[in-house]
This record gives sequence, C-alpha cells and structure tokens, in this order.
Amino acid sequence: MGEYDEKKETCGTICLKYLLFSFNFFFWLAGGAVMAVGVWTLVEKSDYISLLSSGIYAATAYILVIAGAIVMVTGILGCCATFKEQRQLLRVYFVLLLCIFLLEILAGILAYIYYQQLNDELKQNLRETMTSKYKRVGEESVTEAVNKLQQEFKCCGSNNSQDWQDSEWVRTPEAEGRKVPDSCCKTITPHCGIRDHPSNIYKVEGGCITKLENFILEHLRIIGAVGIGIACVQIIGMIFTCCLYRSLKSEPY
Repeated sequence: MGEYDEKKETCGTICLKYLLFSFNFFFWLAGGAVMAVGVWTLVEKSDYISLLSSGIYAATAYILVIAGAIVMVTGILGCCATFKEQRQLLRVYFVLLLCIFLLEILAGILAYIYYQQLNDELKQNLRETMTSKYKRVGEESVTEAVNKLQQEFKCCGSNNSQDWQDSEWVRTPEAEGRKVPDSCCKTITPHCGIRDHPSNIYKVEGGCITKLENFILEHLRIIGAVGIGIACVQIIGMIFTCCLYRSLKSEPY
C-alpha cells in the first residue's frame, strides 16, 4: 500500500511538472506579447504622448514593458525550477509571479483611472497646448505631434479650425499669413494654410479632440485588457507552483 501511495504521488508530481512547464512556455509567449504592446504604444504612438499633460498613459505602457520583460525571464526560470525540482527556485519563481501579477494589475487600474479622466484632461489642455506651444522653440515634439494628429485623423484644431485664430504662432511673421497650419490642408502644399476654405482644409470634419480621445481610449482598453488578462492567467501558474512545491515537499528523499 505504501508503494502504491509513493507511485501515486510521483505520478502527480510528474503531471504537475508538465502542466507547469506548458504554462511557462505559453507564459513566456504572453510576456513577449505584453512587452510588444507596451513598446508599440511608446514607439509607434509616442508623438501623441507629448500632447497629454498627465503621464499616466505613458506610465501604463512602461509598466507593461517592464512586466513583459520580467515575464519572459520568469518563464525561463520557471522551466528550470520545474525540471530541477528545486523548492528554493520554485519559491523565487512564485515571488516573481506575484510581483508581475501586481504590476499588471497596477497597469490595468491606471488604464481604468485614466480612461475616466481622459475627456476632462483633453478638454482642459489640448486646445491650450496646440495654440500656445505650436512652432515654439523647444516644443518641436508638440509641433510634430500636432501636425501628425491633424493629418492622420483628418481634423483641424482642438474643437475646430477656428481655434487657430487664438494661436500665438498665427500672429507671428513666421506664419507668413497662414490662418491654420499646413497640416490642416487636405492636400499639403507650401503655404496652403493661407486659404481656410472647407474645400482646402479640414473645416467641417471637426476638431481633433474627439478623434484623439477615441484613439487613446481604444489603446487604454487594449492596455487594460492585456494587463488584467495576463494577470488572471498568472493565478493558474501560482496555483500550479504551490501544488508542485507541496508535492515535492511531501515526497521522500
């Protein structure tokens, strides 16, 4: 009877080892996906970050990059701990899983909080940023972001093209008579911003605030869903780790 129990425990341990190994393989792939989402947000869409007064949007992306990198390292550590059957490594692995879990939950919470306050922030700051910082020395990133925003989303100004009448740049000689930046034009040519007719600029299509808000909200949903989704999966990994740890502890040496 004792031999049967010992074999039963050994079979259970083997099953747990392979379950945890499989988990770690997919967990490693998930870490790459998490890091990719964070890097994509920071690199591909970094221009728009300069238009936001709050750093929460960037912070959520940085957290995902860090968490994703740690996930990939942890996945490798988990495989080593599983097959070497070292309880000390399993403890380290469990602690890392817990830290990543908390990081990703934090990213999800930050994304949700910013999701709630984004509309107010854009209403308060986007118009002022566009009209006061456009083409100013030292604000090249804002200028580039505004031009890209207006072209990519086919919009002009924060609320509408009339916002540019209050722009500090429009009143300077550098504007050379332009009423709006050339990036407001449907077809960009030198000094096309002089003529602000609807046939020439994005006048009736509306301002950029709603389009930028929808764009960021969509990415916040992705960031939040990825962070919380992977965090929930990690609970399974932590359960497997605890079971394997207990199984190894109970087996005779």
